[in-house]
Amino acid sequence: MPVFVLLAGVLGLLSVGFGAFSEHAIRPNVDAEYFRYLMTAVRYNQVHAVALLALGLGLAAPLASETVGRLRIAGWLMFVGTVLFSVSIYVAVLLDVMAITYITPVGGTVLMFAWAALIWAGWRANQAA
Repeated sequence: MPVFVLLAGVLGLLSVGFGAFSEHAIRPNVDAEYFRYLMTAVRYNQVHAVALLALGLGLAAPLASETVGRLRIAGWLMFVGTVLFSVSIYVAVLLDVMAITYITPVGGTVLMFAWAALIWAGWRANQAA
């Protein structure tokens, strides 16, 4: 549980810091489409920071070991997917190398697997109850 709370904090800090930096330093220097990409990355970053925090706090509950394992899989996928999705966009816009965004859909796919793992954990826990 503590690792996901820590990682949620890192993602939250990154989203607020990069969101503010984007608004004040990057926005005046990029076209509207690039800025839209950045705001999408910030939004996904923020949403998944909160989701990861909830997941980490949920792991503090008394759960079956199988459920804990499935939730940990979901947590790691959520963290990695958020980094691949959002950070690839941050770096692509900062460096003006849009080819880096070829990584972005991989991150989005990993995020979908994270949510699917969360569904799996909930489904199996419900079946066991």
